[in-house]
Amino acid sequence: MLKRIIILLVTALLAGFGIAGYLAWKYVYKSNVDLTEDQISFYIQTGNNYEDVFEKLDSLEIIDNPNTFDWVAKKMNFPSHIYPGRYIIRNGLNNRALIKLLRSGKQTPVKITFNNIRTRPQLAGVLASQVEPDSAPIAEKMLNAEYAQKFGFNIDNFGCMFLPNTYEVYWDIDTEKLFKRFHSEYNRFWTEEKKQKAKALELSPIEVSILASIVEKETSVIEEYSTIAGVYLNRLNKRMPLQADPTVVFAHKDFSIKRVLHKHLEIDSPYNTYKYRGLPPGPICIPSIQAINSVLNNKSHNYLYFCAKDDFSGRHVFAKTLRQHNQNARMYRKALNKRKIYN
Repeated sequence: MLKRIIILLVTALLAGFGIAGYLAWKYVYKSNVDLTEDQISFYIQTGNNYEDVFEKLDSLEIIDNPNTFDWVAKKMNFPSHIYPGRYIIRNGLNNRALIKLLRSGKQTPVKITFNNIRTRPQLAGVLASQVEPDSAPIAEKMLNAEYAQKFGFNIDNFGCMFLPNTYEVYWDIDTEKLFKRFHSEYNRFWTEEKKQKAKALELSPIEVSILASIVEKETSVIEEYSTIAGVYLNRLNKRMPLQADPTVVFAHKDFSIKRVLHKHLEIDSPYNTYKYRGLPPGPICIPSIQAINSVLNNKSHNYLYFCAKDDFSGRHVFAKTLRQHNQNARMYRKALNKRKIYN
C-alpha cells in the first residue's frame, strides 16, 4: 500500500512539474509575436505608461495572446520600466524576449534624411515625420530670431544651418538636441579648407550657402551647378545685379510660377535680385551639399549670362555678351509661347 501511495505521489509531482513546465513554456517561452513580416518598428511615446504600451501591442495585433504577455510583463516588473523610443520587434519573439527588449530602453536609432526643401516650415514637417517631436515646436524654433542667434545665424539665413544629409538619431530626441545635432554637422562640414575657399571668393560660409540655394533652383542638371555658380560669381565681382529668376519666385512665395514676367519683377523685396544688387538676405531653399561645393569649386570662365535651352532639356546655354544672351532668350521665349506657357 505504501509503495502504491509513493508511486501516486511521485506521479502527481511529475504531473505537477509537467503542468508547471507547460505553463512556463506557454507563458514565457512560447512564441507570442506573429507578424506578417520579419520585423517592425514599434514606438513608445514620451509619457506613455504600461497600459498605453499594452493597448498598442494588442491593437496592432503584434502579440497573439495578450493575457500571457500581461502576466509575464507584471512578473518582470515591466510597468515600472517604460522607456520611450523606437524598438525593432522581430517575428517569433516570446514574451520574455519581447519584454526584455522593451524594458531595456536600448532603442534602435532612426536615420533622418531630407532634400529638395524650399522653406523651413516644410523642413519642420519632413523632420516631424521621422522623429517624435511635432512639426509645430520644430518650426517655432526655426522661425525664432533669438533662437537663431544662439547658433550664429539670423532669422533670414537660419536655413543655412540645415545641411541635407543622413543623420542617425534616437527617435525620441527632443528639439533642442535635434538643433544642436544640425549645428554640430554644420560645423563639421565647414572645415578650415572650405572656409579658406569661401574667403578666396570673398564670401562667408553663410553667403556661400545663399548663393548655392540660387544655383540649385536655377537648374535640375547637377553637372551645370559649378558653371552657373561661376556666372553669379562673375556678376558679383562686377557689381552687376544677379537677376536670378528663382529669387523673384521666392519673393512672391508662389512656387507655381513657371515664367517670370515683367509684372513679377515689380515686387519690392530684398529677394528681388533684379532690384537689389548682391545676395539676398537668406537662402531661397535648403541648399544641397552638392550645390554648396559647386560654389566653392566653381568653374572659372567669362560667362555673364545663361538662359534655358529651347529644347526644354533642363540645360542652359551660356553667353559672354548681352547680345548673345538676348538671342538665346528670344529663342527660349519663342519656345515657351509655342507651348502656350504664359505664366
